[in-house]
Amino acid sequence: MAFHMSRGQKVLWWLLLAFGAVLAILAGTALWAYQKLDGNIRTDHAAAEELRERAAQRPAPAAGRARNIMLIGQDWGSGTGNARSDAVVLLHLSGDGERADVVGVPRDLIVDIPRCRTPDGGTSEAGRAQFNWAFQWGGTACTIRTFEGLTGIRVDHHLVVGFEGFAKLVDAVGGVPVTLERDEDDPNVGHHLSAGEHLLNGKQALAYVRARVYVGDGSDLNRMSRQQDFLRRLYDKIVDRGTFTHPSRLYSVLSAATSALTADPGLDSLAELRDLAGDLRAVPDSGLSFHTLPTLPHPTEENRLALDEPAADAFLAALRADRPLPS
Repeated sequence: MAFHMSRGQKVLWWLLLAFGAVLAILAGTALWAYQKLDGNIRTDHAAAEELRERAAQRPAPAAGRARNIMLIGQDWGSGTGNARSDAVVLLHLSGDGERADVVGVPRDLIVDIPRCRTPDGGTSEAGRAQFNWAFQWGGTACTIRTFEGLTGIRVDHHLVVGFEGFAKLVDAVGGVPVTLERDEDDPNVGHHLSAGEHLLNGKQALAYVRARVYVGDGSDLNRMSRQQDFLRRLYDKIVDRGTFTHPSRLYSVLSAATSALTADPGLDSLAELRDLAGDLRAVPDSGLSFHTLPTLPHPTEENRLALDEPAADAFLAALRADRPLPS
């Protein structure tokens, strides 16, 4: 049985590819601009501190030179209040540099969430809930600890992409075109578009990728599929020659991209991100694979998922040992 990453789970991957494309030309950027862009990236000191304090409880590092990097798409909000993780993927880079496995973590997966430090300095109660609630309860560190407890896989680095920064990125490239077969309306996220062709600005794009109710079949799978399609279109606009040859537009794209990022202290600079992008570009096409954690419908929770333990055991064992994943 194959465990291919669901289409919408590739959203963060496309963002990372797009960001890597613009990082590739930074060598020619003026020093002042480089320093300004480098300063846009926020460092997640709070998560780093909590993870250090919990070091004894965490899994062992990856085998050999393999690396595990968690990419978190932050739900609409500032990251304080009740924001949740809208998408989470694990990027596993093999120790020999020949493979990049992108593993999606379903947000509706029911998991055990540990006691976590809350944004106000308190401590949340441990509980059983869907995976994306971990971010709401305790931010990035809680999401990482929940994932590590579920999988036994240590997360070496993390990147959080804020969707407000995503909207600025859309504006920076001059909008992204979409074509709708029918009128769409989701008042929950402010999405109202008629059938036909549209060039979406940042605000419209954010509503478009978040729309779910009254759009298509209303499922999360449909919403995730729309997200992937939109991110492909955004990627095309970013790598378009018109962006690279237009200095002010290029700087706007770079500024929006860096402003959208929060990273751990090991990935919080352009130099470190550029090195990561270089490692990704060096992976042969045959070594890139997309997966999702093996899951089944939850036996008691409607519209929720449970880990398919027999299949997941083999899948996670291969990931921990830096072996090719089952396909």
